[in-house]
Amino acid sequence: MKVIQVGIGGMGNAWLRAVQDSPDVAYAGFVEVSDAVAAEQVKKYNLDGSLIFKSLDEALRTVQTDGVINVTPPQFHKAVSITALEAGVPVLSEKPLAGTRQEALDIVAAANRTGVLHMVTQNYRYSSPTQTLKQALSRGAMGEIGAAHIEFFKGPHFGGFREEMPYPLIIDMSIHHFDLMRFFLGSDPVTVYGRSWNPPWSWFKGDASAAVTLAFANNVIVSYNGSWCSQGRETPWNAHWRFECAKGVVAMQNDQVYTQLTNQEPVLVEPVALERSGQAYLLHEFQTAVMQGKPPVTTCQDNIKSLGIVFDVVESFETGKVVNCSA
Repeated sequence: MKVIQVGIGGMGNAWLRAVQDSPDVAYAGFVEVSDAVAAEQVKKYNLDGSLIFKSLDEALRTVQTDGVINVTPPQFHKAVSITALEAGVPVLSEKPLAGTRQEALDIVAAANRTGVLHMVTQNYRYSSPTQTLKQALSRGAMGEIGAAHIEFFKGPHFGGFREEMPYPLIIDMSIHHFDLMRFFLGSDPVTVYGRSWNPPWSWFKGDASAAVTLAFANNVIVSYNGSWCSQGRETPWNAHWRFECAKGVVAMQNDQVYTQLTNQEPVLVEPVALERSGQAYLLHEFQTAVMQGKPPVTTCQDNIKSLGIVFDVVESFETGKVVNCSA
């Protein structure tokens, strides 16, 4: 399978490594608007500079491809994804699906209209810790889940577009955790309520801290507390998770999963071994979907439900009200 990667700087590095490490996927070409980034990546990854184009339209006219990997900033996702879909080329897009709700709906409509695959890279589902937690919850030994609590605290200095976003934590990062909520609970939220703020020491322009309460259709109440400008005692990127259940607790702390039946000692759960994880898993799933017709899990039609949580939470921030989930 051959692909065109749109955007080869920043997060594009992870996909350059994933494709170069894959036995099944190779590059047909690249799209990069920055000459400096293109020159740097040609040298770093030994890329063929003659296959780097300024636009996806130009790349599609010049080379044959089986898929497009969209690694542009969110505000460009719609244009790139719809260009590929209307050309009949499947898309593997970095999250979030799009920068706005309407743009996301436009992408889903284009995928439905053309019948072409659009898949979103929710890579946090595909790591050993999260798969171990999912397995521990699925066994059902702790009984019915009543509530979940998530804590996420990091202080990354990215620079670039993330530091200009109005709600960088929620839009660029919490999409992962919202998607994991749906994955772990097997349900979707029906209402959300949240508050956001930006501490005086924050290096982000927009609110980088938030507290959110979500009520899911299966009657589980979820509390989410996070910050992207934390000054210490950081959590892993996967966050810390605690599920209060009828017979005990299931928790993930520092990427280790524990179960504890009532009045018993905690038990460390043996990690699930994965042949592939993260981008490697998603790339393999995309390749299998395109070449063998096996439907992937994180299609745009499903992922808009995770992204919808983001925009519903932002609406709650801005109105101060409980919001009925729309996706």
